[in-house]
Amino acid sequence: MTLSDKIIEERKKKGWSQEELAYKLEVSRQAVSKWESAGSVPDLQRIIQLADLFGVSTDYLLRDNGQDSKAGEPYTGEKSDFRRETAEPYTEESRILSRISSEQANRFLEIKELIAGPVANRVSMCVISPAVLIALSGMADDRVLHISENFATAVGVAFLLCLVAVAVFIFIRCGGDVKDMEYLEKEEFETEYAVIQMAKERKIRYAHTYNGGIAIGTVLCILSCVPLVLSGIAETPGYIYCLCVGILLIVVALGVNIIVRVTVINNSFDILLQEGDFTPEEKRIRRKIGPWAGIYWCLATALYLGLSFKNMKWDTTWVVWPIARLLFVAFSGIVRIYAKREK
Repeated sequence: MTLSDKIIEERKKKGWSQEELAYKLEVSRQAVSKWESAGSVPDLQRIIQLADLFGVSTDYLLRDNGQDSKAGEPYTGEKSDFRRETAEPYTEESRILSRISSEQANRFLEIKELIAGPVANRVSMCVISPAVLIALSGMADDRVLHISENFATAVGVAFLLCLVAVAVFIFIRCGGDVKDMEYLEKEEFETEYAVIQMAKERKIRYAHTYNGGIAIGTVLCILSCVPLVLSGIAETPGYIYCLCVGILLIVVALGVNIIVRVTVINNSFDILLQEGDFTPEEKRIRRKIGPWAGIYWCLATALYLGLSFKNMKWDTTWVVWPIARLLFVAFSGIVRIYAKREK
């Protein structure tokens, strides 16, 4: 049984409503409702108050196996120190790890949920930024609407730079919101048992939304190629083909937006649980990649700007970014293989 289930069971044994329990604890009914739905967890002081009211031990409330600590018995600390259960021995190194409380975990999840939208929008802006440039360049080449090549380049580049600037602003703003808790994604830490249970339950409840978002986003990215394929088959004018490329980027941006939005929220649960891409081993690998990643992306940016200003082919030089991303993934894979062999 989880903590939320035990609160419900013990409250019903006493014959209390959520309002009555909330009154005894001097909290709101909504707070009790969130505890029982695993939307949040009570802090340590509330855990102690709940144990006193229900006539059980704190160990019983916080452990999955309640039979290990009988109701009413004081917690001696012999069975659990609220550390996450692992097969690794307790060492001096693990003793100094940061400890994440329920309040910190809830705040972290709330922040991640708030910034999921802006982060997704930032990525979409970068994807869609060359769309106007490509469309106008195609129209200039075919003399559509009497648009000159210089005008198409100027307007397209201005639109691209404006979107990139807004994306950078969002990046800096969101980075400031989570700066005090970004160590959770980079360093190892200890987690209270109640936090682990809460994160697991919320991840299970979010799984349907996450899987649906990934499916919809993937389908949109696949379907984005349809206008381009039809344009090629129909042998349409060049400017129509360029317009189809712009439509492709817009649809891909929408699909990527959905994928990033649900991934940010789902990853927040993995971060607290230290699972998936946020295991201690993965964090150690990312710490090795981190310094090189900064240099790599600076070089990629310099290459993109250098090629663009030299040839003034902004409608084609944007392909530097997907190529750079693929190469970076390959580089990361090589580092991971090396790290595993080293271990």
